[in-house]
Amino acid sequence: MMRSWDAERIAAQAGAELRAPAGARAGAGGPGPGRVVIDSREVGRGDLFVGLPGARADGGTFAATALAAGAWGVLVAPEHAAILAGTAPGAVLAAAEPLAALQRLATAWRRELGCAVIGITGSTGKTSTKDVLRGMLEPYRPVVATEQNLNTEIGVPLTILGAPAGTAVLVLEMAMRGSGQIAELARIAQPDVGVIVNIGPVHLELLGSIEAIARAKAELLGALPAGGTAVIPAGEALLEPYVRDDLVTVRFGPGGDVDTLPERLTLPFDSAHMRRNALAALAAARAVGVEPAGAVRVALSRMRGQRIELARGIVVINDCYNANPMSMRAALDDLAETARARRVAVLGDMLELGPQEHDFHAQIGEHARAAGVELLVTVGPLAQAAAAAFGDGALALAGAADAARALPGLLRDGDTVLVKASRGVGLEVVAEALADAPGVPAERA
Repeated sequence: MMRSWDAERIAAQAGAELRAPAGARAGAGGPGPGRVVIDSREVGRGDLFVGLPGARADGGTFAATALAAGAWGVLVAPEHAAILAGTAPGAVLAAAEPLAALQRLATAWRRELGCAVIGITGSTGKTSTKDVLRGMLEPYRPVVATEQNLNTEIGVPLTILGAPAGTAVLVLEMAMRGSGQIAELARIAQPDVGVIVNIGPVHLELLGSIEAIARAKAELLGALPAGGTAVIPAGEALLEPYVRDDLVTVRFGPGGDVDTLPERLTLPFDSAHMRRNALAALAAARAVGVEPAGAVRVALSRMRGQRIELARGIVVINDCYNANPMSMRAALDDLAETARARRVAVLGDMLELGPQEHDFHAQIGEHARAAGVELLVTVGPLAQAAAAAFGDGALALAGAADAARALPGLLRDGDTVLVKASRGVGLEVVAEALADAPGVPAERA
């Protein structure tokens, strides 16, 4: 990380005041921190701890604990810095808004790296697109990509600051729940390439319309520099008003500029939605000068479609990190394409869909029936509409724990089980219960 930056430079780049040039671990002109952390429980020797105020606790109150654990220094609000000044064994940096300071520091480090930055957003599939793109780039460039859910105003700067010197490409997933949030992330990351995977009915409860969702996602295009590259779905009319003449616009998908995957490129999946995401990833790879070939190794992020092989030929598709109508349909289509025997779906509530939430869930029940699902287990009050629309063969349960108890006894040899819901449902306990069930030791495919 910022080993080459001393305490004075870090303070200047963060817009912070250096209250204590501090001690044995962070002398003026000495080496900088090895990494940045925001959880005092994870602090190790040589880390910079940033104490962020939160809804339940103020991280600045743990600054002394972080220093005692060997932190290089702390970046905290002035009232916390005042307590430490003169006694701290590491650097003490004070900023009125520690989060803004963290973000400024990340932007400065992004400039220092001088690498290409690819920002990825979309209503669904942005995580798998990021994972595929990382797999395409890794054989050719030193690449750092978003881990797990570090895709927010806190996670994006932490990802940037975690990139070592010599990084050639940063692949940053960008999430949002309202307008202005993608613009904020882009301001921090300053992407050269912007990828919008798709536009769909997600966060309707907050944004109100599909047009507003497109406008919020298109903030990524608005933030690109002149000459940058915009990667967007072919035929997505909602994004066309935001296409800029001073950008290189690459459309992917049927009828687009990138509409097929090269024969020399081998991917570890066959589903239609994953291959479409791979087209977006391919367009982004080409935008930074990489033409991938051969077998692409893709490590999907946790709970984002991993296949778990159990005994008795049972396969669990653990896709329970999040869900919306678009991703639910894609996952059901993938189940239909890949199941070797009976198709089972465990589907929970899709949240934040607004006034049409009942209709959206009913449509998923109908789609599950059309996709050949033979057993549908729904979890949560909203998902009951999916069970009703599905009809015979549906079992509606109240919560994830109920499904975890019931499902092992419902499965047959050779079943393929899709487990998917919005994150708030906590449906991962179902996948965990199946993997831990007696007599069915799991091996990850």
